Amino acid sequence: MKKFIKRLALFCLPILILAYPVDLFISNGLRNSTYSDGEIEIWNDLYNGDLQAKHLFYGSSRAWVHFSPAVMEQETGVPFYNLGMDAHNFYMQRLRHEEMLKHNPKPELIVLGLDMGSLEKRPDLYNKNMLLPFMLWNKTIADAALTYKGFTKADFMIPLYRYFGEFEAVKSGLKYYIQPDDRFRYRGYKGRDEEWNSDLDKAKAEIGTYTVNLDSLSIELFKEFLVQTKADSIPVVLVYTPEYIEGQGFVSNRDEIMRMYRDWSKEYDVPFLDYSQDSISYHKEFFYNTMHMNRKGSELFTEKLAKDLIKYELLK
Repeated sequence: MKKFIKRLALFCLPILILAYPVDLFISNGLRNSTYSDGEIEIWNDLYNGDLQAKHLFYGSSRAWVHFSPAVMEQETGVPFYNLGMDAHNFYMQRLRHEEMLKHNPKPELIVLGLDMGSLEKRPDLYNKNMLLPFMLWNKTIADAALTYKGFTKADFMIPLYRYFGEFEAVKSGLKYYIQPDDRFRYRGYKGRDEEWNSDLDKAKAEIGTYTVNLDSLSIELFKEFLVQTKADSIPVVLVYTPEYIEGQGFVSNRDEIMRMYRDWSKEYDVPFLDYSQDSISYHKEFFYNTMHMNRKGSELFTEKLAKDLIKYELLK
């Protein structure tokens, strides 16, 4: 038996040794691609310490399509970077925050975009392939990602293993060496040139209303974040961006969630700017669905936000 194990190890060792440089080759190409709707761009800038801004936007997809760094810099003269993450709640946003602190200067301001799903943790790791180039032997990512359905421990430990079956990701990684992609987002932001769709009508027809399932661990991490940033002298501003008025009744426990945000703002002495009743929220022309503004709406909103950050002396 010992002889068999020794022979097996000798057989596998050259494969593993070869797998590592191939893994590096694919991962380097992939991390410089626009694969996964630009999410990889964000992680790459973060790990390279290349955010080129100490003023940051956090949040979900509502953050990355609502906060325009270009408009903010035009209005304030201060560079911003948008770290909004599509379809993920604060649990994964916290991971991005922790990794940002390891590789970049301490932020001078964090503008955290809130929504109805900020404290609801989905079971699956949405868009999991955004982590592919960065996850090998990364314990911090593993600890967070393995709480979702999507990856196994082997994906984080064995070179190339996580790329098996991921043909599009591998193709995107190899394509970089032949024809590099242009950037998909600008400092993490991507305005959407879209008109109103029927998502709200379909959702109402199918389920009527939706009750957000609040995740206790996400709530705990959110509170810890507010405490820790305060201790680290990192100013945080909570922002609820505009949301189309007719869709605000879709979430049955909306009042409870908004009350939690207001209560935490007072408890932790953190400013909370609520734009859910702003005039933008009453005009369908600024949205492509009830939760997401189009480019026209997001740029108008970012102008308002910039003026308010200055007005309330929240911008250093």
